[in-house]
Amino acid sequence: MSAEQTPAPETDGPDGPRPRRLTYAAVLVALEGLALAVGGVWMLVLGLTGDPDDRQQAVTGGVTLVVLALLPLLAARGLLGRRGWSRGPAVITQIMALPVAYNLLQADSVAIPAGIALAVVAVASLVLLVNPATTQALGIRGPGRRTEEPKG
Repeated sequence: MSAEQTPAPETDGPDGPRPRRLTYAAVLVALEGLALAVGGVWMLVLGLTGDPDDRQQAVTGGVTLVVLALLPLLAARGLLGRRGWSRGPAVITQIMALPVAYNLLQADSVAIPAGIALAVVAVASLVLLVNPATTQALGIRGPGRRTEEPKG
């Protein structure tokens, strides 16, 4: 097969290649999902093998974090696949992350750097997700815009 017959990469859609901003947003959202999953598994392991104050609470918290990790992970996959539905869950994840980051920043502990990192990732993700190039690549129209111009 020659170079001319090679199929286009998967990142090329009907409107051209996937914008880098969309890819960066997907990566940041996926990292948040992975962090939630790792934190949930860590809580589960400590709850089951360690000596927590309340084993049931530790296990419930771990399972909750693992389940919550599905939202950003699915959203990241949708963003990479240029699915318009994926921006909503990704934005919701960032909005939910901001109060968590604020609470981490209020702590007098090693949680402060985690709060800074989470705040930076959440704000950067929001900026990338509302960027016009990202919106256009996902096929999201702004308010009052039609899919086709009327014939006149």
